[in-house]
Amino acid sequence: MPSSLSSPATLAERTVRRVNRRLMPYLILLYIVAYLDRVNVGYAGLQMTRELGFSNEVFGFGGGIFFIGYILLEIPGGLLAEVWSARKWMARILLTWGFLASATGLIQTVHQFYWLRFFLGLAEAGFLPALLVYISHWYRPADRGKAIAMFMAGIPASQILGGPLAAIFLKVHWLGYSGWRWLLLFEGVPALILGVVTLFFLTERPQNARWLRPDERDWLVGELDRERAARPSHASPWKALANPRVLLLSATLFFGLTATYGISLWMPKIVEKLSAFGVSRVSLIAAVPYLVALPVMLATGWHSDRTGERRWHAAVPRMVAGLALAFCIVSSQHVWISVAALSVAAAGFYSSHAGFWPIPNMFLGRAAAAASIGLINSFGNLGGFVGPYIIGYLTDKTGGFGASLLFLAACSVASGLLILSVRFAPDGRGE
Repeated sequence: MPSSLSSPATLAERTVRRVNRRLMPYLILLYIVAYLDRVNVGYAGLQMTRELGFSNEVFGFGGGIFFIGYILLEIPGGLLAEVWSARKWMARILLTWGFLASATGLIQTVHQFYWLRFFLGLAEAGFLPALLVYISHWYRPADRGKAIAMFMAGIPASQILGGPLAAIFLKVHWLGYSGWRWLLLFEGVPALILGVVTLFFLTERPQNARWLRPDERDWLVGELDRERAARPSHASPWKALANPRVLLLSATLFFGLTATYGISLWMPKIVEKLSAFGVSRVSLIAAVPYLVALPVMLATGWHSDRTGERRWHAAVPRMVAGLALAFCIVSSQHVWISVAALSVAAAGFYSSHAGFWPIPNMFLGRAAAAASIGLINSFGNLGGFVGPYIIGYLTDKTGGFGASLLFLAACSVASGLLILSVRFAPDGRGE
């Protein structure tokens, strides 16, 4: 009798553990590569702006224009992942962006920089919605926060990896090309390789997973079917885009990512300004905030799933991050205190994802949630244009980062306050 009573829990734990072992390391690797290709231009900018004569405003605009291209295909990308194939869509994205990411290392002019960054954003569009849709095909709602925190750990992990890689590449000068060019050329290659591997390694859905035992496969399919049956199925994807909660989540992410991408793109230059160190040392120091963010992000995802709470786990980290950025302004004369404040801010930015991204699936059906995730991520990533550009503009105007950091701090706090206004009934569907 005790054995039979404990078997469902044992089966659930065993299945989730096997899914984690099989899928999660690879999904984390994909997101590390995605984010590294997205922001490595921040490290390259330590040399590129001087060599090509780009102003801070030009660099900020070029860094941010990535997101103009990115948002154009975000909603169709999310829908394609749900109704066609998340696995094949991710593979296509990886192959296209790998080529364009490497090509960025060959630019010579401002317009080449702008166009390649724009097309790189267009190529990567739909990748995050596809990953989130893929996770919804493999994880129950009760496990989804941890799963999202785990694969999004690829964001700080990419920065931890990107700093030392940049420190190495920025020292080289091969075949007459500067180190920043080699940095961009080489970092597009993993995406090309993984684009092919993804087609063969990832399994589309649990029903097709031969690496799961039959009882594990049946249990997981049954759990996901029950979740699907419990959610509204009548809402059309396009009608869901006008849902007030979807629009509110979009605004929340916009302000949040304005701060996040403003800091992530400009982190190396902010550290350079604060410290006056050389580019290799700056690259290493700029990775420190993400080293701090990684365990905090994972712990937040675990706690959000354990408690079942989402809004406060999304809101509090954003507000703490805003306060840390504001503190960074007054501590600018002390480089290590400023780095500590930037570390708290980075931990806040990335910890909020574990609470935020499970929310659309709490009140929408699968196709509607996929379209809504595309809209939320699309509108939110406009902040990826606004944040980097505003920093470049204000820095050229004021000669320092104080005004920029204050703007980003206000955006982060606003994001935290907005998420608290999203209301849900006790059953999770939204009031």
